[in-house]
Order: sequence, then structure tokens, then C-alpha cells
Amino acid sequence: MNILDLIWHLAGFIAPALFVALGVALAAGIFAEKKAFARRLGRQVGLNFAVGVAVLMIGLALTGHDGRMLTYAALVVAVATNQLVLGKK
Repeated sequence: MNILDLIWHLAGFIAPALFVALGVALAAGIFAEKKAFARRLGRQVGLNFAVGVAVLMIGLALTGHDGRMLTYAALVVAVATNQLVLGKK
């Protein structure tokens, strides 16, 4: 596998975490104050993304395969829970 293939594989692996993190953070902005939301958006997306990647890596380690539906369900639950905790602050 060359370096370009490795980059594409890693991008495909972490893409669900990025899109869920961004979607959840933007959806939370509907219920937040606009000024406070704009200041915290980057931090929320970053923390949600980190939690999402960790869940994907744990799912890969436990199941031995990438892309299991149980892992994706855990991804959504973990990122939503993280966003809930971030929203309380």
C-alpha cells in the first residue's frame, strides 16, 4: 500500500466521526445562544471528533472490522452524550 492509499483509507475511517461531530454540534446550535454558539463551535466539533475517533478505534479493536453498525450506533450515542455534557457548561 502506498502513502496515497493509506491516506484515503484513514480518511474513510475517520469521515463518519467528522460528519457526526459537525452535524451534532450544528444541531445543538439551534438551541443555543448565537453569540456563545459561534465562539464554542470549533471546540465542540473538535472534542466531538476526538470522542468519535476514539469510539471508532475501540469498535475496530473489539470487532476486528471497520464499519460495523454497532460501532456506528455507539459513535452516535457517544458524540451526542459528549455534546450534551458540553452544552451544560
